[in-house]
Amino acid sequence: MAKPIRLLIVGTGGMARNHAEGFSAIDGVQVVAGIDTRPAQLAAFQEAHGIAHGFPSVEAALAWGEFDAVTNVTPDAAHYATTLPFLGAGKHVLCEKPLATNEAHAREMAEAAAKAGVVNMVNLSYRNVPSLQKAAALVREGAIGTIRHFEASYLQSWLTQDAWGAWDKESQWLWRLSTAHGSKGVLGDVGIHILDFATFIAGQPAAEISCRLATFDKAAGGRIGEYTLDANDSATMQVVLGNGAIGTVAATRFASGHLNDLRLRIYGTKGGLEVQWEKNVSRLFGCFEPNLKSAEWAEIECPPVPTIYQRFVAAIRGEAAADPTFARGAELQRLLDLAEASAAQRAVSLAV
Repeated sequence: MAKPIRLLIVGTGGMARNHAEGFSAIDGVQVVAGIDTRPAQLAAFQEAHGIAHGFPSVEAALAWGEFDAVTNVTPDAAHYATTLPFLGAGKHVLCEKPLATNEAHAREMAEAAAKAGVVNMVNLSYRNVPSLQKAAALVREGAIGTIRHFEASYLQSWLTQDAWGAWDKESQWLWRLSTAHGSKGVLGDVGIHILDFATFIAGQPAAEISCRLATFDKAAGGRIGEYTLDANDSATMQVVLGNGAIGTVAATRFASGHLNDLRLRIYGTKGGLEVQWEKNVSRLFGCFEPNLKSAEWAEIECPPVPTIYQRFVAAIRGEAAADPTFARGAELQRLLDLAEASAAQRAVSLAV
């Protein structure tokens, strides 16, 4: 029989629904409580997912204490303050990305998790993409030889159409455009995914990064209601890997024609790979010997992989290693901080 796990969800916004459904589907896992400072939203969330207990604060939940693990689905700026108390209480924690809004806080969280000896993971959701995991395995097997070049992109278009909702009228989108509301722009929101996407598959750390950021006019006076629209909308980066390979990384909310698509093309001395996640479909293509001379590419079959929720539970039960950990989240936050610093210096390249 699977070890029972009692789970607490911190924050009841849009992503919290995915967490509640994902964890509830796992044998032996029970979502026992939720936390939100907004009573009406908390009550609605409890009712929708059959959650017995609700608390207005982290302190109140800890005073109750009847849970084993936490999934933190609060806004980015709240991750640091809401995660540390749970680590101090010896609770396992899965935290949404980015781990924090600066490297210092992310490092502190990683160190606190290591000291507590608990399972700690950050939700880099595209680790669930089969083509990403298969590509990483092929690179580690030496299938494409030594990596020399890559290009990666994360393309969204919710600022040019309303497939996901009216960005100029709904708070769930407007906060992402305002630094005063805790947003780090497209760089912090999805740039972290594409940086992880590229460096994880490459199996190489970043050694150097340069970045340009752009914020475009979207409303009269750059403001809608309480939201000042000053967070970055597009980011382009040049990255040098640890082995000297170079590549480009881009992220934008203005890629008309793309709803939520990621792509990586990575080239080595023996072959190349193209990883796609487009329209929620995962595909992988490769070109290897003896087809390099004719440049023939073929699709590669990719087996399914467990979800982040399944991996977190498996790590708690001692059935699998925790990955990606808070340490990886802190490493990526360092890259984001350096990218911001580079952009402030007009794309000066900074060593990691």
